[in-house]
Parts: sequence; structure tokens; C-alpha cells
Amino acid sequence: MSTETYLNHPTFGLLYRVCLLEDNQELFTTLYAQRLFFLVNTTPTGIKFEPIGRNDARLMVENRMRMLRRSSQLQEYDKLQVIHKQTFC
Repeated sequence: MSTETYLNHPTFGLLYRVCLLEDNQELFTTLYAQRLFFLVNTTPTGIKFEPIGRNDARLMVENRMRMLRRSSQLQEYDKLQVIHKQTFC
């Protein structure tokens, strides 16, 4: 079973989900280059794409990792740590 999530951006094409940040808020990146990042908010009126920089994206993922560790969600933390290394290191 695959847990990968993709989304089609109207300009940049296929995006790959890096992680869930909060309820209705996820971090996506371009599928191949992983250089452009988007904060994607899902609302009752639709989907909103907000472009963000690589450093901001990294900080958001690190904040999510801290939250997971503090709340003892260690399995999710370990998965996100692997994604962090693959994406930002």
C-alpha cells in the first residue's frame, strides 16, 4: 500500500507531498527537482497554493518533527526524519 500523495498544480505540474503540517495544511514540492515548495491549504471553497522558499519549508518540517517527538508519535517522527534527510540533506 502506497502512502504517497500527489497533486496537480495548474502551472508547475505534478507535486509530491512532503508531509502533513496541520489540519488542512500540507507541504508539497515539485516532483522531480524538489526545489520549489508549496504550502497547500484545503478549505471548503477549494485548494490554495502558497509558494514558499526551501529554508522555510525545511523549518516547517523540522517544527513538525519537534511536535511529533514531543507528543511521542515516534513512528511518524521516524518516517518524517527519513523524508527530511532525503529532501533537505
